[in-house]
This record gives sequence, structure tokens and C-alpha cells, in this order.
Amino acid sequence: MLTGDNKVAAEETAIQIGINEFYYGLLPQDKVEKFNQIRQRTNGRVAFVGDGINDAPVLKLSDVGIAMGALGQDAAIEAADVIITTDEIEKVYEAIAISKTTRRVVVQNIVLALSIKIMVLIMASAGLSNMWEAVFADVGVALLAVLNSRRILKIKR
Repeated sequence: MLTGDNKVAAEETAIQIGINEFYYGLLPQDKVEKFNQIRQRTNGRVAFVGDGINDAPVLKLSDVGIAMGALGQDAAIEAADVIITTDEIEKVYEAIAISKTTRRVVVQNIVLALSIKIMVLIMASAGLSNMWEAVFADVGVALLAVLNSRRILKIKR
């Protein structure tokens, strides 16, 4: 956790949300420096959650910048990739779950669409289907993709 707050507030917040490593009293340039140090230590992608103008530089640098808060600063919102309009930190976990499910569904839709289109193309080249069957297959694939995508709306919150 990188914060401009004092040690007491930073420590209390870190304990409440289960963060072991935190830095306090940081100015925007200090946050950028600490963020780059953290990024060098990690092998994966680094996300950053911020709510104010002081967080904008790090939100822009991060692999995934998440702006939070109903009254979030415009600079943070502009720099972020994801915007959560409440002050509930749990919404970050919800956003991650939704994005993972969305990615799975998109991959399923792509595989389904390409499989059916290739199958119809092969059938058409062998003279086993005509243009109208291809059109119906295309419309059917679009309908199946939409129906499959509706599952995203039913993610448990």
C-alpha cells in the first residue's frame, strides 16, 4: 500500500484490509519510485488502486489502474483503466471476478464462431451447403454468442 497518509492511518487501514507491506507519507513522485521498485520485484502484472490526483501518475504506470470512489478525482479517473464508483474495496475483487469470467466467455464465443464458420465453409466448398445455410449459420452463431454472454450477468456478487 502506497499512501500519503500518516503512519497511524496507514497501519490501521493496512491491518483492516490485510496488507502486510505499506508505505506512508508519500508524495506522488515517491509513489512512482516505490511502485517501480515493487514492479521490479514481481514477475507478474501489477495493479494499482487509487482515488486521488496524487495517485494519477502511478495509475498510469500500472498494468491495470483502478480508480475508486464516488467522488474520485478527474485526474485519477482519466489515468485509470477501470473505474469503480463506490468506496468499497470489495468491488475490486468483484471487478476481477467479472473480468475473468468475461475473458472466458469471449474465448468460448470466438472458438464457437470460428468452428461453425470453418465447418460451413468446408461444407460449401464440397458442395454440401449453399449461401443461405451460411447466412443462417452466421446469424445462429451471433445469437448463440449473445446467449452465452448473458451468463456474465449472473456472476455471484
